[in-house]
Amino acid sequence: MKIFKNVLFYGFLLLSSLTVFSQSKITGVVIDEELNQPLAGASVLVKGTTTGSVTDFDGKFEISSALKVGEIVISYLGFETKTVKFTVSGSSIDLGRVTLFPDANQLQEVVLVGQGVLDIAKDRKTPVAVSTIKAAEIQEKLGNQEFPEMLANTPSVYVTKSGGGFGDSRINIRGFDQKNIAVMINGVPVNDMENSSVYWSNWAGLSDVTSAMQVQRGLGSSKLAISSVGGTVNVVTRSADMKQGGAVSAGVANDDYLKTQVSYSTGKMKNGLSTSILFSQTRGDGYVDGTKFEGGNYFIALGYAINEKHDVQLTFTGAPQWHNQRSNAPTIAQYIKYGGGVEPNVRYNSDWGYADGKEFSMRTNYYHKPVMSLNWDFKINETTKLSSVFYGSWGRGAGTLGAGGIRGNRYDSDNLRTADGLVDIDLIQAYNSGETVLINGIPQTRTQTGGFYQNTSSTSNNATTGISKIAQINSHNWYGGVINLNKKLNDKVTIDFGVDARTYRGIHYNTLTDLMGADNFYDNSNINNPGNVVSYEYTARPHLNPFFSLDYQKEKINYNNDGLVNWYGAFTQLEYAGENLTAFVQGALSNQGYRRDDFFKYLESDPLYSTDYENLLGGNIKGGANYNIDDNHNIFANAGYYSKQPFFNAVYPNNASVLNENLTNEKIIGVELGYGFRSRTFNANVNLYRTSWNDRFIRLSTEIDDDLNIATPTVRGTAFLQGVEQIHTGVEVDFNYKPFQKLQINGMVSVGDWKYGSSVTANYQDDNNVVVTNPSGTPFTETLYIKDVKVGDAAQTTAAIGATYEILERFKIDGNYRYVDNLFASIDPTSFKNQAANDKGSLQLPGYGLLDAGISYKMLVGKDKMNSVNLRLNVNNVLDELYIAESRTNIHTKTQADFVLPVGDPNAGQPNVAAYQTYQNTQVYDGLDKSNRVYLGFGRTWNFTIRYNF
Repeated sequence: MKIFKNVLFYGFLLLSSLTVFSQSKITGVVIDEELNQPLAGASVLVKGTTTGSVTDFDGKFEISSALKVGEIVISYLGFETKTVKFTVSGSSIDLGRVTLFPDANQLQEVVLVGQGVLDIAKDRKTPVAVSTIKAAEIQEKLGNQEFPEMLANTPSVYVTKSGGGFGDSRINIRGFDQKNIAVMINGVPVNDMENSSVYWSNWAGLSDVTSAMQVQRGLGSSKLAISSVGGTVNVVTRSADMKQGGAVSAGVANDDYLKTQVSYSTGKMKNGLSTSILFSQTRGDGYVDGTKFEGGNYFIALGYAINEKHDVQLTFTGAPQWHNQRSNAPTIAQYIKYGGGVEPNVRYNSDWGYADGKEFSMRTNYYHKPVMSLNWDFKINETTKLSSVFYGSWGRGAGTLGAGGIRGNRYDSDNLRTADGLVDIDLIQAYNSGETVLINGIPQTRTQTGGFYQNTSSTSNNATTGISKIAQINSHNWYGGVINLNKKLNDKVTIDFGVDARTYRGIHYNTLTDLMGADNFYDNSNINNPGNVVSYEYTARPHLNPFFSLDYQKEKINYNNDGLVNWYGAFTQLEYAGENLTAFVQGALSNQGYRRDDFFKYLESDPLYSTDYENLLGGNIKGGANYNIDDNHNIFANAGYYSKQPFFNAVYPNNASVLNENLTNEKIIGVELGYGFRSRTFNANVNLYRTSWNDRFIRLSTEIDDDLNIATPTVRGTAFLQGVEQIHTGVEVDFNYKPFQKLQINGMVSVGDWKYGSSVTANYQDDNNVVVTNPSGTPFTETLYIKDVKVGDAAQTTAAIGATYEILERFKIDGNYRYVDNLFASIDPTSFKNQAANDKGSLQLPGYGLLDAGISYKMLVGKDKMNSVNLRLNVNNVLDELYIAESRTNIHTKTQADFVLPVGDPNAGQPNVAAYQTYQNTQVYDGLDKSNRVYLGFGRTWNFTIRYNF
């Protein structure tokens, strides 16, 4: 028996040895195809088994398998999963370089840190309409364009350069402007807390540090109670623990554009520490005349993986910049007049001129908005994670403009222009300093006040006033934090709880920037210091110290007030993720408190000098589900309701501290249906949506004769029009097709129907919120006839088709054609006070199409060809299309019915055909009245970039 046991024992050892020795070793290295860099942390699994490995820092893997013939499956977040067959002859096989291609439907290099705070939509899982722009595409195609322009080929997105100054572009999603689009950077909301604005010039360097940008159209998947009426733009920046390596790049473009950049990342070192830094500098003359600019960008990230449970990331970034602007939209007639009289001069700018032969702009924007954030991820256990981000922002800067006037003429008056349409700065300075000048052919000389040539903000027609350049300071201190607890209840159900807290102080006043030849500036707007005379000129350039105190700017003029906003929110989300069905329901509640401090308008003893906080509750509830019918087809639906607090100027209207007693939250209801198709070569999405935006706040002020006696003073009345509604519906289609490896085709079409709901009526109130009535007691009312009027300022129909073709290995060309139609002018709803205005509706602008093209080449260099030199040439608006991107006015072209023969003519009352024809020949351009104030799009532009990745 003992012998038998020994035989069994040694036989088992022998079989075990044979099994071990029959194991095959499979090795290889996984490479990012686009960047030609190793992918650390990729999963490598022998198909059909539990045998697997993870690639090391150099992208290498090694697996021991009992199989001689089989397949390995390689996967990595943001990349297409790849299956590779193997056949082992002998004891091992080296598969060599295995390249993974970025997945067009997933984020590339998504930062895993703070993913409980980042609400990133996942393809075929998150039930929202979404588009993703990868870092490689941003680096390749952005060039000298504005950051939002990367989204121009996204369905239902309309982007324009607006006035054309550096960082002055704007974006609309589904017909909603960027005040009603939530912009998130690494899960942190960045919309201004007073008016929800986003100023892209403050984020001029964001494109340099972006890993990916995702646009969620509609209510989106964010757990926070944010203003995502039209959509959410999620920007994910690089982190400290990104792959080791660096880059140096330089770019040149039209109009003396130059950009240089350097970056380096250590990657995660053995001690858990990591660092990533980036610095860049940009400057140029600007495509539009008189729009010189200069901007910098810095990004510093420090990371520390304390252990497998704790990971901390600290980032600090800012983009100090200044740029001259085209703030006032010229009329079409001005573009033509200063373009030679036939075709418009697209570069014309009415806000600048020359002072002693040097460029002088009346409109300069300068700002520095550094942001510091601390992310902490805490893996409590295998099912529970805590993600937190704490941040601070210190915005410092302003926009300048002209104050005062000369003989009733503002700086932008035609009487103060040179023959080529520029502001006559030399004339203004001469007049300000007491010299005699010709204004409209008449000699004019100013007089002194108290022995000084003293400017004010008055534009009255007298001999004492002059023109100054002043700055409208709009600074802030902003602190906040978001904490999210993520708990997996089982393998399919996850629940999140979180809080969102923010506190904000907006700081607003004017300072003097340039007296333009005068001696001083007189200001009588401060009730606590009447008759203030100032003379110090503050420079219109950003302060490089991000924490400097604003107290040094003591010579404040015109107004001085602070807007304080506190925000406290709580949110929760329950998510189900089955094999084919995913669903979520989310709710959030927020309290927003508003306070106003006014240091000029009220005495310190006045309660209105500093108001109490006015607190308003808001929140949302939304949910959705996605069902994967099979490997190719999926459908989804979502719906949500938002109760959104109004902007600061609705709480305290008329730039005063008197509370609006008619406050009500805006109500948004969104519904969306979607279908997706996925295959190896063709992907497509179809979305249907409807968004209703109710109880918009519109304020209308006018002079009212409350006793019907024109000899008595009038009352200033204000109508607070509640109940204004916008209804936005539409359909979106986008696709990408890859018939073979070297060719990719992308396209989209979106058609919207965005219009106002029913007309609204409101009573006029005086400054004390008392209803204004006539002697019989009947209230004065105002009605806006806006029913079915098209929402303006964005294109309701857009389409694009583009292709990329790899001619030779790593040598690609690409082109994209974008078409815009049903583009309506920006409208002021308060101008629709009669049915006739309603009948004319919004002014429709001509449609247009733009062709962009590019060529790129990647040259592999260095040891093992692991480094690369990347060359890229972009040409935008290749065909030099002349087009109107937006109109700030809504002046309709006159019809023949507007021209009739006068009384006394034999045919009085009949159409005056000759006058109508003269009007058509002289006052109409491309079907539009030339008196409309518009922004023309840029003509043909180009940029070239060389980038070395190591």
